[in-house]
Amino acid sequence: MGSYIPSTPAERQEMLSAVGVASFRELYRDVPEEMYRPELDLPEGKSELEVARSLSAMAEKNRVFPTVLRGAGAYDHYIPSIVKYIPAKEEFLTAYTPYQAEMSQGILQSIFEYQTMICRLTGMDVSNASVYDGATAAAEAAAMCRDRKRRVTLISAAAHPDTIQTVKTYCYAAGAELRLIPQKDGRTDLEALAAMLTPEVASVYVQQPNFYGLLEPAQEIGQAVHAAGAMYILGCNPIALAILQTPREAGADIAVGEGQPLGMPLSYGGPYLGFMATTAKYMRKLPGRIVGQTVDAAGERAYVLSLQAREQHIRREKASSNICSNEALCALTAGVYMAAMGPAGMAKAARESMAKAHYLAEKLCALPGVERVHGGAFFHEFVTTLPKTAEVLSALEDAGILGGLPIEGGVLWCATEKVSREALDRAVEIVKEVLS
Repeated sequence: MGSYIPSTPAERQEMLSAVGVASFRELYRDVPEEMYRPELDLPEGKSELEVARSLSAMAEKNRVFPTVLRGAGAYDHYIPSIVKYIPAKEEFLTAYTPYQAEMSQGILQSIFEYQTMICRLTGMDVSNASVYDGATAAAEAAAMCRDRKRRVTLISAAAHPDTIQTVKTYCYAAGAELRLIPQKDGRTDLEALAAMLTPEVASVYVQQPNFYGLLEPAQEIGQAVHAAGAMYILGCNPIALAILQTPREAGADIAVGEGQPLGMPLSYGGPYLGFMATTAKYMRKLPGRIVGQTVDAAGERAYVLSLQAREQHIRREKASSNICSNEALCALTAGVYMAAMGPAGMAKAARESMAKAHYLAEKLCALPGVERVHGGAFFHEFVTTLPKTAEVLSALEDAGILGGLPIEGGVLWCATEKVSREALDRAVEIVKEVLS
């Protein structure tokens, strides 16, 4: 991939003349005059050194915590250095949409490898090339399931609040209905779900582990959903999938989730990627791009975009999804991370995260006034009561520790393999000092 070379003023003027206008402003002559902004009062340009100084000064305002005990959808995992190096290579960083397969074999193969790994992780048959984020993936999955007779989506109240709101927005725009399944003791209320599984329900979305870090009875929920004739969508943490039951084993028709834990830094919330995978039965409903492997005229292995609905690109009013792009660079990052870690490395990261979270929970709950809000099995997040919440979190911040997330009813804590036992002990000691 070469550098981008802009057109010259003469070339731009030639293009304008070819379409019969004298200036770029004439291209927008139907726009009312009051819609135009006045000329911007921009400062003089800076040298490279001056720009570097300005950006460094802005970066110094950021607060980077050496220890992070907060998750809630974005997680501070260790990222091997190779995961940062490969996606930064010019060939990948500047690659555009791979419409011309013969010119895009490298990027197409990287997407194909990513899809293959997502299928192995979820147990599903086919994956797309990723969508914008985990919440979008959940909303797109719900859209996959709707038809003329079944227009209702059920979503667990124990799912991530951002996911619930995104699915709600999609349903509103499609003229469909979203109904919230109540939670009971921090998990999906199974009795309430059974009563809500009426004939107009198209799909049920449950998160595993859920927003509170708890493990849901995913297989039992799947059996109830299918018995009612609806489709089952399971939202997954990809690191947890390294040791937990796969969505396919739990009976899910579609597996979705946020791919940020697969090698992407927190970065103030993005860019991330939403992964989607499904069974062969529903692969033609899967939105976004799917890369397939085939052979070329010479019989050599080749990669192409497969099963693309042209409505997504052209006849948008008839499309079931309008996501035409993909998070290819983020998907490449996730693919490199999974390849670098391997099944054993990802399982180790999952087990260490789970063990450290349980260690932190045990130590915190030994303090007066601190106890788990919900009982039962959890992965690497949990909710506790916490007296003097503001004072405790402030003291932790002063020590370079980002504490748990205050939520209704308590504080949501998280631990990953990246945090050391010494750091956990230090955090608990600070909480103890504030509460004493």
